[in-house]
Amino acid sequence: MGIKKFIKKVQHTLGLNNYVIENKKKSLKDLLKKLNERKKIIKKSLKKPLDTKAEKELNEELDIVCLQMKKGKKMLHKLYTEKNKHKTQ
Repeated sequence: MGIKKFIKKVQHTLGLNNYVIENKKKSLKDLLKKLNERKKIIKKSLKKPLDTKAEKELNEELDIVCLQMKKGKKMLHKLYTEKNKHKTQ
């Protein structure tokens, strides 16, 4: 029995058919958590008095972080729907 066949058999036996999806979900959740922390830090920094250049840079960075969070949430939702499709089949 080859390694690939062994791994497939173990995955099937243990019910780990969607382990790739689970790993992606976990990674996305961790990334979203870090982005959320970064967003809080930026908002806290914006409350302090800054010069216009620094404030502009922070606002741009905040926009980028918010956009990435939106994309991450969309991808996470897509992975959850894929998992549900695999369960019903």
